[in-house]
Amino acid sequence: MSKLIQEFKEFAVKGNAVDMAVGVIIGGAFGKIVSSIVDDIIMPPIGWLIGGVNFSDLKYTLPQVEIPGVTAAAPATINYGNFLQTLLDFIIIAFCVFMMVKGINKLSKKKEEEPAAPAPDPEPTNEEKLLSEIRDLLKNK
Repeated sequence: MSKLIQEFKEFAVKGNAVDMAVGVIIGGAFGKIVSSIVDDIIMPPIGWLIGGVNFSDLKYTLPQVEIPGVTAAAPATINYGNFLQTLLDFIIIAFCVFMMVKGINKLSKKKEEEPAAPAPDPEPTNEEKLLSEIRDLLKNK
């Protein structure tokens, strides 16, 4: 049992697990912000443009079947407006994440492209030194 606890401690303290937890928390908050943008800023003008329709209220009511001796329940509905709202949320979140990843990739690419300091010329080998001496002697003759 103590080995299991030790392994869990190592996992939880590693940077990857902590980074992932931070990412999930920030992602949840980011999702709420984008949902608010869609619900409160983007959808009202779209609804106004198409005649004051609130997307969340769009639904198709299924026909009610009456069964003798059974009290009528609330009608079943297909809430396609809510689906459209959620779909628009997803598209906006996906686009924002895409732009963020694209920006991060661009920054990391710039870091990779930065030239390193030029390496000093390596010391010539004994063979190269000997060949240079022979060349110089031949030039002088």
